[in-house]
Amino acid sequence: MSDLLTILPSFPQTPFAAMLPTLEQHRLSTTDLLALHPADIAKQTRLPILDLKRLIAAIQACLSDDLVPCFPLERRNGTADAAQSTQAAERGEGNAQSEEQPGPEAASSIQGDDDDDDDKASGAAEAQTTPSHSHAAYAQRIGLLDPALDSALGGGIPVGSITEITGESGSGKTQFLLTLCLAVQLPPPHGLSKQALYISTEAGLATRRLSQILAANDTLLAQAAAENRPSLDGILSAATPDLESQDHILEYQVPVLLSRHSIGLVVIDSVAANYRAEFERAGSSYGSNMAARTAELVRLGALLRNLARKHRVAVVVANQVADRFASPATPRPHPSRAVPGSAGGPESPLASRSAAAPPPPPPSSSPAPYSFPDPSQPLSHPALRLEHQQRWFTGWGDDPRSSCSLKTPSLGLVWSAQISCRIALFKRPVYARRRQVVASRAADDDADTGPTLNGWRRWMKIVFASHVPASGQGLEGATEFDITMGGVKSTSKQTRKQKQGEAEGQNS
Repeated sequence: MSDLLTILPSFPQTPFAAMLPTLEQHRLSTTDLLALHPADIAKQTRLPILDLKRLIAAIQACLSDDLVPCFPLERRNGTADAAQSTQAAERGEGNAQSEEQPGPEAASSIQGDDDDDDDKASGAAEAQTTPSHSHAAYAQRIGLLDPALDSALGGGIPVGSITEITGESGSGKTQFLLTLCLAVQLPPPHGLSKQALYISTEAGLATRRLSQILAANDTLLAQAAAENRPSLDGILSAATPDLESQDHILEYQVPVLLSRHSIGLVVIDSVAANYRAEFERAGSSYGSNMAARTAELVRLGALLRNLARKHRVAVVVANQVADRFASPATPRPHPSRAVPGSAGGPESPLASRSAAAPPPPPPSSSPAPYSFPDPSQPLSHPALRLEHQQRWFTGWGDDPRSSCSLKTPSLGLVWSAQISCRIALFKRPVYARRRQVVASRAADDDADTGPTLNGWRRWMKIVFASHVPASGQGLEGATEFDITMGGVKSTSKQTRKQKQGEAEGQNS
């Protein structure tokens, strides 16, 4: 039970103080208590089964309180208050009827009028509760200052939860974070009229880029004459070069800062940098490092969720990605046979020239040795393997027709279970071929006349979220965007064709 406080820091241990040492001696974790039957645990530990059931019920209640969002609870409380007021009114009317003691006909008419009044009161209570609840739920969002991107996110980034933005280098993660830092200072529905806290683990806060967004974004320029207009003064920044300083700032300094200032957004850029430097050192045991990293990630997730829900802030973290190599048992289509219009995009000229032929089959004189399966290790079903399931929560590999390289967000499955929303950013190269009207006689025969890199196309994809449906397989439901001087902007098909025409004109 040493992991109980790590998973549930606010769990009350006093009623179960006599049981925890015994469970610790038998090396039973919180997962064992939730997975095993209480009778089996009682046989193993010789503890009363009723006490074990109370402990398991308390753990389940704390887990449900830690996972259930706040808005349904607020709605239930409001409905309960309305029901209590209605019941009190009914009791008062019933006492008045008993004192007057009217005749049967008068009593029936009065009862009918009371029922109509109760129906009207309950309807009015529901009408007052539901719109305010929906408005409050929609108002607690931080937009990206673009209608298409905000619509894909269900209004923006929600408060009270952890949102991850992942993608490879140059996909636009930092641009999203900087836009959110300025958007949170706007009034609803674009922001919360609050400040932002930017915690950097690699590079410092890009103040020049923030100034460019302030000077070029139309939504921010419309608030330039307002009293509380967005500015660099509304962004607080801190640097955490190592894991020790990161833990100290998040655990001690950030709670004090959130209680003293009106902060609505906490940004960590990026969450994986310090963990990679701390737990991926050469010469150390891989198993012990992964176990220690798992415990640290669970503690970090519980800490960030507690900050988000207690102070009603949106926690947004940027995450890196690593290359994922497909298993030999996982078939993948050949790039040359990819379906047209798939998410793979055009292939680079270097990759097409350097594509190697498939390896020749082994000679018949040296047949491969026949291996028998090990009966001590049962074979798992392919659908239960991580290689099959990770395509649904990483953002890469869910489209079998795609020939693009697979990526995996850093920190693994443990960190994926700590966040409420994952946004994956994709980028694909765009190539253009130069136009030569008349070839020069003195031109070199070895001159490079192949395709050249013309730009990049980027997409935003909702992998999973608690407040909005996922985008779907591949990039069919993803939202395409560009990085402009005013921040991130969605791109339509007409705008994309216009830009391609301009690029071809410049190359010609």
